[in-house]
Amino acid sequence: MKKIIGIFSFLFVISLGLSQFVQAQSQSSQTEGKWIYEKQIGQRRPAPYPYLREADVLWAKKVWRLVDLREKMNHPLYFPTEPKGTWKSMIDVILGEINSGTINAYDATYDEDGSNMTLLVTQNDIDKIFNAGTDTIMVPDPDNPSRMIESIQVNERRTDEIQQYIIQEIWYFDSKLSSLQVRILGICPIRISTNPETGEKEKRKLFWIYYPDFRSTFANHESFNTFNDARRISYDDLFLQRRFSSYIFAESNVYNNRLVTSYETGRGALLESERIKQEIFNFEQDLWEY
Repeated sequence: MKKIIGIFSFLFVISLGLSQFVQAQSQSSQTEGKWIYEKQIGQRRPAPYPYLREADVLWAKKVWRLVDLREKMNHPLYFPTEPKGTWKSMIDVILGEINSGTINAYDATYDEDGSNMTLLVTQNDIDKIFNAGTDTIMVPDPDNPSRMIESIQVNERRTDEIQQYIIQEIWYFDSKLSSLQVRILGICPIRISTNPETGEKEKRKLFWIYYPDFRSTFANHESFNTFNDARRISYDDLFLQRRFSSYIFAESNVYNNRLVTSYETGRGALLESERIKQEIFNFEQDLWEY
């Protein structure tokens, strides 16, 4: 009798667990959108970096890149402008983690090039940069147009105004692997908006994020693959595989990490950017003899 009761208890526990699992999967599928099979979203881990020792780094160079989301190749980082289930733009993924309080963001005014990332920013600081929040404005009284009354205006964050990113990365030669490697250190979103008073375009840095802190989050959010819906890659994969277009606008130098535009302009700045990129590429090639 005890054995039968034990069997029934075991079956009850199993059935209860299965029902909870099915319910969770049903809720997950409702939020993630319909598909022909269940996607393993939220269960991925970022690809580990190769083990690195200080003694193995033969040479290194820090550079800053500008990623313009208005370029067609960079559209997977910009769209969707509004979240669609689990599919979100990169800025919405970043802001979601910052708003949850699990990962920090750092002031881009105090640390312009992101070399230190020490001063934290709050949600209120971010809202100020977005010009979001509530304002009290004076509007005509509907009953008496000649009289002005106070009205509360709510301004939402417009994440579609994030149209550029600055990427801080380090290229280095790993003598153990005998190859040139790259690691991203930080990312800074840039808001491009129109000044309502002057009508001119304004660019403003939001904050810096330390990329290694966000790798797990990026690995569990998909980026759109233009060529194959069944092989959507994560944002972490997008950066690891260098699936974005950019140009170098600064390199580490003795002049306080000055920008290329401080000593070159126009076509000369683009040629200088290409020279820095070619210098990094040639370093690896020059180490080999044929």
